[in-house]
Amino acid sequence: MDRLVRVDVKEIELPFKRNQRCTTKFQLTNLMHTMSVAVSLTTTNPSLFSFNVALSLLPPLSSSTFTISLSKPCDIPPLCSPPDSLLVRTSMVPIGKAQQQDLRRVFSKPGPHIFRDATLPVSLVGEHVVEFLLCPPVPLLVETRETSFLLGKAIKGCSGYEVTSLLHYAVRSEDVSSLLALIEAGGDVNVRDPNGVSLMKTPVQSGDLDVVRLLIDSGFEIVDGEDLFLHAAAGINRIDLMEILCSCGSSFSAVDLCGKSPVHVAAVHGHVDALEFCLSMGGDPDCVDTNGWTPLHCAAAEGHLECVEILLHHSSYSKYMISKDGKTPYLLAIDNGHSHLSELLRLEDVLHRAARIDDVHGLKNCLAQGVKVNGRDQNGWTPLHRAAFKGQIESVKILLNNGAQIDLVDDVGYTPLHCAVEAGHAQVSLYLIAHGAIANMKSLQGLCHANLDCFKNQPALFSPMSGVNERGLIELV
Repeated sequence: MDRLVRVDVKEIELPFKRNQRCTTKFQLTNLMHTMSVAVSLTTTNPSLFSFNVALSLLPPLSSSTFTISLSKPCDIPPLCSPPDSLLVRTSMVPIGKAQQQDLRRVFSKPGPHIFRDATLPVSLVGEHVVEFLLCPPVPLLVETRETSFLLGKAIKGCSGYEVTSLLHYAVRSEDVSSLLALIEAGGDVNVRDPNGVSLMKTPVQSGDLDVVRLLIDSGFEIVDGEDLFLHAAAGINRIDLMEILCSCGSSFSAVDLCGKSPVHVAAVHGHVDALEFCLSMGGDPDCVDTNGWTPLHCAAAEGHLECVEILLHHSSYSKYMISKDGKTPYLLAIDNGHSHLSELLRLEDVLHRAARIDDVHGLKNCLAQGVKVNGRDQNGWTPLHRAAFKGQIESVKILLNNGAQIDLVDDVGYTPLHCAVEAGHAQVSLYLIAHGAIANMKSLQGLCHANLDCFKNQPALFSPMSGVNERGLIELV
């Protein structure tokens, strides 16, 4: 005969609660038809576990329920690897009755009369065990593989609600395998804590791409306007995170409580890669926060040169925007000691002003400091556009001598020559044409509404086919 009793479980799952009495029950059934069976219950760690009855006598074909307990309440689950085991030993008793001392005597000596009916692993289960394994207060003295085994056992003792609540611990532990185990056990990845914080916030902030991908693959849904994950990813300059977040619904137009977009965040931190990605995906370089700050204000205030250059390239007027406290990006940069930004944010404006009023000294001074001679204002005008429109011949000469591009067009297609012709400045117009300005550009055809009498005595400077039409406009080919 292989065994005398049958156990109703294949392993003992003992629910663990911190500092509480922890017990579970199992049942033994006597398989003998005519004889009683003596039963002895022991564990591999006798000091840790106790039984309501360690020695008992089962009448023929009868069943009895036994209770195994942790010997005393504890704060930390007493885990070990390999796990503790419950040993069920039995022996046939010819007589129908036996005292405890008789039973002890039966099992005191080994021999063929002792049957080893079952060896059952004892696993501690429940949410407190899972929490301990995910966020142990002390280093676990078991290998990672064994920890995964213990975790799998512990999860079996959790309710669906408990499994879901444990997901927050799993994402904080950055353990993909543990998180996957909880999700496979029915954890809801769209759960939020009482403050409305989702599971995705922690892995995005820490840059854990594997956990982010697992949550998305498991059905995580981004709530637009509430989940500002792109802000967090921009703050740590993680383009890979931003790409996957964009693919599942994150929006670059979302703003935080201060009105800042992901573009603002990238600009504040000086993250060039994140800033360029935001702008390439439709982020607005001119959006303003609750203080009236654009991303350029943010970058200028922090002194981030590359970000300032990028934002100026993407916006023709944000450097002229004034915040609620009356600050332009230039003033913020100067206030914070970032004088290296003055050329980008202000000196180009000084150059424009000098060209407009024919301030020769001012022009030469700006150019000597390295100001970009072809810098544009919010309308796309260069200093040469301004000088031409105002008829400032000396400024035109200086600008051309210092590399000004003669045929650049503004935001509506006007060249400096167009501006001079429209304003009726013959000397400047002729000077520009003499220095290579294209007089028959398409953008000039039929667009100049100036008084053109000043050109009538200079027909040779135009194409033979040029002339003045019935509306007083230059006709160019």
